[in-house]
Amino acid sequence: MWGVRPLAMPYQNRTVRPGRTERSVLTEAGIQLDVPDGWVLLPPGDGPLTKSVKAKGPTWLVRVKFKKRFISKGIWAKDEHILAAKNELEAKRSAPGYTKKRQQALARKEKKHQEYVQDFYAEVLDFLGFHSRYTTLAKQLARAVTKLATPVGSGTVARTERIPLEDRARSAVIAWMRHQTTGYDRMAIARVKGRRREVRRELASRSIGLLQLYREGKDIPGSCPLQRALKAEELEELK
Repeated sequence: MWGVRPLAMPYQNRTVRPGRTERSVLTEAGIQLDVPDGWVLLPPGDGPLTKSVKAKGPTWLVRVKFKKRFISKGIWAKDEHILAAKNELEAKRSAPGYTKKRQQALARKEKKHQEYVQDFYAEVLDFLGFHSRYTTLAKQLARAVTKLATPVGSGTVARTERIPLEDRARSAVIAWMRHQTTGYDRMAIARVKGRRREVRRELASRSIGLLQLYREGKDIPGSCPLQRALKAEELEELK
């Protein structure tokens, strides 16, 4: 019949947004669909459980955009699939030796993370390339940038593998300086396409110019925004 909305296809994997009602979603095209009967929403947080449910049949991934990344709000799936996955996972987790294997896996993961943190710190330090008279300041800045950029799940450029490590380090330094040594976070930027990108480029150029002074070993007053930012961070850590 004309004017009747086509039925949702529950046997199709989808990426959706929250709908206008509790049991509805919006497709990427903005079409509202009702969640199929017998489906329930599995909250995010348990990766192995979510993976197991997805393997059992079609699911609808609900996510929302936050700044420049997407955050999962869970998946819609058949209630029976979620229950079966939970039972299977519970049996697996209660099996002898599981806890030990899990701890070993976590230890390996943590070791790998710490190695990456050290490599990233070294790359940041190399990018800074400060004159020997500013070695201490360079190490302090490299620690500050690394601390902010490397946490797992932070969504920062340091966590992507799409670009070389040296490019990640450079971008992380520029991002840190943009937020810590300029008034970027308080700027009223016109909502004109490309304007925010232009502002970021201007601030990046200014930051590179400031870093160059330290690379050349120039005399720099204590009122320098970089030194002020690092001093503020040091005081914050002492609290």
